[in-house]
Amino acid sequence: MHGAKPEYLLELLCAADKLANAAMWLVVHMTYAEKVKLDGKALSREDFKDNPQGHTGGSLNMVPAYVGYMLANAISGVTRAWLMGQGHAVAAVDSVNLLLDNMRPEHAERYSISEFGLSRFVQDFYSYKLDEHGNQDSPLGSHVNINTAGAILEGGYLGFADLQYVHMPLVGERLVTFLSDGAFEEQRGSDWVPRWWRPEDSGSVVPIMIFNGRRIDQRATLSQGKGLEWFKKHLTIYSFDPIVFDGTDPAAFACMILEGERRLAERASVAQLELSYPVMLPYGIAVAKKGAGFYGAGTNDAHGLPLGKNPKFNNLATEHFNEYAHKMFVPLEKILQASGMLSNHALTDRLLERDNTIANRDVYIQHFPKLSYKVVNSNTFDIADYALSCPMVAIDYTFLAFVEANADLRPRVGNPDEMRSNHLSATLDLLKHRVTEAESGIAESINGAVITALNEETVICACLGNKGGINLAVTYEAFGPKMLGALRQEIIWSDHLASRGRKAGWLSVPVILTSNTYENGKNERSHQDPALCEALLNEPADVSRVMFPADFNTAVASLEACYRTHGKIFCYVIPKSDSIPDLFSMGSAQELVENGGITFNASKLANAEVILTAIGAYQMIETLKAAERLEHRDVKVAVNYLLEPGRFRQPRGSRELLHCAPTELRHSLYPKHITTRVFVCHTHPEVMSGVLRPLDTGDNTVFKGYTNHGGTLDTSGMLFVNRLSWAHIVRVVAHSLHINPDEVLEVDEIDALEGRVNPQSVFL
Repeated sequence: MHGAKPEYLLELLCAADKLANAAMWLVVHMTYAEKVKLDGKALSREDFKDNPQGHTGGSLNMVPAYVGYMLANAISGVTRAWLMGQGHAVAAVDSVNLLLDNMRPEHAERYSISEFGLSRFVQDFYSYKLDEHGNQDSPLGSHVNINTAGAILEGGYLGFADLQYVHMPLVGERLVTFLSDGAFEEQRGSDWVPRWWRPEDSGSVVPIMIFNGRRIDQRATLSQGKGLEWFKKHLTIYSFDPIVFDGTDPAAFACMILEGERRLAERASVAQLELSYPVMLPYGIAVAKKGAGFYGAGTNDAHGLPLGKNPKFNNLATEHFNEYAHKMFVPLEKILQASGMLSNHALTDRLLERDNTIANRDVYIQHFPKLSYKVVNSNTFDIADYALSCPMVAIDYTFLAFVEANADLRPRVGNPDEMRSNHLSATLDLLKHRVTEAESGIAESINGAVITALNEETVICACLGNKGGINLAVTYEAFGPKMLGALRQEIIWSDHLASRGRKAGWLSVPVILTSNTYENGKNERSHQDPALCEALLNEPADVSRVMFPADFNTAVASLEACYRTHGKIFCYVIPKSDSIPDLFSMGSAQELVENGGITFNASKLANAEVILTAIGAYQMIETLKAAERLEHRDVKVAVNYLLEPGRFRQPRGSRELLHCAPTELRHSLYPKHITTRVFVCHTHPEVMSGVLRPLDTGDNTVFKGYTNHGGTLDTSGMLFVNRLSWAHIVRVVAHSLHINPDEVLEVDEIDALEGRVNPQSVFL
């Protein structure tokens, strides 16, 4: 705080020490005790829990870190955001927040700084109780959750905080990030942070590693041999400025934060003048034993239950608990005094930490651009009637239109591979790869918005971290599963918010899966994998929206739909071929987005004997070919297209029920009297048959999809070996309708399907 007297600063430092002791005392009670005693008296064996739980050592280490963050805010009169990678250390954050009255309503209405309020607090930790509605009763969790004041990220997937934090703060915002030495060994890509940070479009970041040397039941590699010295050299090589300090002292954390920001601002000014990047980014290394301050510090037990035995049933453990808890004890009046000192928000006219800007995003598209749609007039089954184009070009133009119309939103494109191969050339030419040295004549820039790295976790986290802006992530479909953990963490967080009637304020993030399973045949089965869209279909359908745009216009409408929503992950499976028929008009594409499904030619439905349903662009092409053949052989066929199959599942909750297609729409697309149905799916058929169970009529319904066949093939070969060619569809319809296959297929076509002749001699 500018101009503060030394006496006032000393009082703040003393208050931080008292608060840290009190919070550590509370943390060990959360793990072991059923009650607290504010008179400081020892607990008896009946005061302890039957089943103690908690990541106690990590939480104890995080207390001085989080108090130091609060101290830095109080000293400077500036409220920063915080991020913690080790989400299992949540007891530290919740304890300090309670003692400082920095709580969300879910905690504030339940807990207080009283013997009753604190006892309820420790009882709620790992209570496992359900409320009268059958939901978790306690607002506390084993990890950071939506009730944790000021929280951004669960931290259940170690390492993703390391990849996201540099992309979080906008210009003028400040973020302090607490990282784990175990996560450093687990998740690669965090070394590249200085490659991405720019003062022109980024706020201040101060990363601090909690260097406690233990992970679960072993020492961290960084604590073995010359680990610390090696780590400092490693950081320097990657353009970090390592600063080692005492990880048990809140004042040391506060000094690290303030000094780190000062150094970064000073270097950023030089970098902007000289265009010299990367900037040497200050990086704190807080050295402490695991669980410092309590019994068992530095041992394997310190990770979870440092006493080794349960004090409810072991006298020695009871003695150790009381001995070490007594060392941390702070009388109630001194806790309240310390809390009052650090809670100087009114004096400094600043936000409470729970209300920090990064944790409370409220982002909107201010200007919706006029988007380009193709003119489509036909709705016949004959593919030859349609013009051809590239759906990924639609994504390119649509994203660029939103970026140009909303210059106030910081764009980020996550790109693990080839932008131009994926037909995002216009986006690349405008936004450019972010590099530290730009090559002339190449789409590169020091301030580029395209984050390119051959590491899917890194690039998706660039988008997920950029919650103050607008994002697009694109990857080969087969490499998408590497993004799943990061995506699922966001989906869970948004789902929890929605379950409490709260909404995420960040623009939904589109994840494009292209170079997909059926157009990546040349690259062997390692590149032929629909696993990510299948996994995301299992998540809550109102938050995890999986779409299969069939053509140019459905790609445009689908991406626009994403930017009209908040807090969702949109997964799109889109071909990059420039030979995809323009099947749907603008109106039909928008209807598909609105409803999730459509009848391709409604006039066919009334008299149809069979409904063919396509899910996926290549599947639609083959389905229309099959429909044309069947129609020519006097089989009455209707064709449906499901853009968003998750809308037609059996709802698994009230919110999913509201998101799913209404019964009237299901019956209009799938009249009950048409019981013969064939679904032609991009995914494995078993996955889609489970999702679409309500549309399954039993023996007369067949699901066809990816059967794990592939190799070095082209698109037609991939479709054929997975039994998804038009001829395979025709044959399965014949079987379902009890028609002799030779009534709808030629002899040589049947021979090709049965493996008696080479299919390429028949179908090509």
